[in-house]
Amino acid sequence: MNKNKHLLLWSSLGVLGLLVVAAVQENVLKPWRTIQAAAGNESGPVDVHLRQVVVPKLRTVDRCVTCHVGMASGEQDVTGPRVVLAHRDVVHDPTEYGCTVCHAGQGRATDKDDAHGDVHFWPRPMIPSRFAYAGCGSCHTHLSVPNQTHLRRGLALIERYDCLACHRLDGRGATLRPAGAGGMEGPDLSRVGAAGYDRDWYARHVQQYERATDGPWRISFGPVDAGDRETMEAFLASRVGAPELVEAKALFHSLGCRGCHKVGGVGGDDGPDLTLMGDRDPARLDFTHVPGERTLANWLAEHFRAPALVVPGSQMPALGLTDEQIHLLVLYTLSLRRGEVPESLWPTDRLRAERLGDREFSVDGATLFGTFCAACHGTSGEGMSYPGMVRFPAVGNPDFLAVATDEFISRSVSHGRPGRRMPAWGTKDGGLRPVEISAIVAHLRQQGGVAAPTAHRAERRWVDGNAAVGGQLYARHCAGCHGVLGEGVEAPALNNQNLLAEASDSYLVETIGRGRRGTPMHGFRDASPVHPALADDDIESLVAFLRTWERQPTHPENER
Repeated sequence: MNKNKHLLLWSSLGVLGLLVVAAVQENVLKPWRTIQAAAGNESGPVDVHLRQVVVPKLRTVDRCVTCHVGMASGEQDVTGPRVVLAHRDVVHDPTEYGCTVCHAGQGRATDKDDAHGDVHFWPRPMIPSRFAYAGCGSCHTHLSVPNQTHLRRGLALIERYDCLACHRLDGRGATLRPAGAGGMEGPDLSRVGAAGYDRDWYARHVQQYERATDGPWRISFGPVDAGDRETMEAFLASRVGAPELVEAKALFHSLGCRGCHKVGGVGGDDGPDLTLMGDRDPARLDFTHVPGERTLANWLAEHFRAPALVVPGSQMPALGLTDEQIHLLVLYTLSLRRGEVPESLWPTDRLRAERLGDREFSVDGATLFGTFCAACHGTSGEGMSYPGMVRFPAVGNPDFLAVATDEFISRSVSHGRPGRRMPAWGTKDGGLRPVEISAIVAHLRQQGGVAAPTAHRAERRWVDGNAAVGGQLYARHCAGCHGVLGEGVEAPALNNQNLLAEASDSYLVETIGRGRRGTPMHGFRDASPVHPALADDDIESLVAFLRTWERQPTHPENER
């Protein structure tokens, strides 16, 4: 009997002790209570209690402000540890939109690991602080972002023309200089791409310059070249308050990533659609070959560094990226996400992209080539060679541009090469528009400095060579690189119906005769250590043999 009494007594005391400990932990020792106890304002210590931001229009309740007190409504004047300080100045008021719409995480939790989503069951952990700008992608689709070269040239021109004497840009500039130059005479330019600016700014600046006799208008301002103004305005259009994210997107538009991947319905089909890649659940990723932390950011970084190692069998080549480039690509990829935001609250840029079809990339030829073509053809059209793949053609090669008409290049881009990695960009879903294809062709011409060739003959098909002789010559001199059946081994496939349909006899004759400087393709009109010189009749016989692979024309375009 006594034993039962003792058992009941001590078990009751144990339960009571556990309840006391639990009560102390919940009401005294919770980390958020300790954090709030260290915060204060002019009136003294802040009231310690649970805080939250309720956003009915987003169906969101965020308790992040329980720790980040200074981000709660009416408490921006709080002082104390860094965690309690007010949010830095951004376009949106955190008290109006909450926190998780931008930063992700588990908004209703109050323990750090739970709130940040660093638990195995939470599919959308908080975006790491070093990639904070990625949160903008939850709502925004930044438009007309140029490639990295254009973007950096725009900034260089802003600096060279001394705009920062009077204007602030992404935290720089507008400081007083000797002789009274500068000092925030003009508006902050950091967000003019979103807010808009006076398109007649240059004419007004010139008027001020002509009226002034001294001061910043005479010291820091002067005439600006029209081409430089266009580049500067393209740069200003990209200033939306997220400079690092725009830089990351510009890099994406320089490496040819859309050649294989779709984003927002635009791009290639060889790789996975990246539109919502930033929303991937880390628990569903394979980290077998990924060292370090099991986060989406780390998985992406290692994948960009060595794609086939992280995803065995991946066809994505290793691009030899620097650590800075990997950081920017991870930032951009994490921004490819979509919050559950009602369409009535969509920002203008997202509406223009998803409802009106506005492009996320600039539509100048250089940016279009970088966005769609650079991964295969090289940033300057020099052609690329990756292990295990047939070398991609050097479309910027002067010898190619000297024999390829603009029509031939346009049709090649538009119709692609069936059976190869080159899609039909002009006809596929998510491809290029006719004006964009024309811009790419013009860019290749301008970059190569080679004018379009004049027609050698009026007719497209004029060769009358001996196909049997041509077959013997092909087997001897061409099959090693182009394949016995023209399938392509170390060089482009010649047994391709689109190529044969679009290439004129003059193009083929001149290509064989000239060759391609800087590539293994030597011109056959001149002897080399690996082949003798071929007479014009022999070259025409080679073309006649290539034509034997061509099927009968099925539509009038092939007969032109």
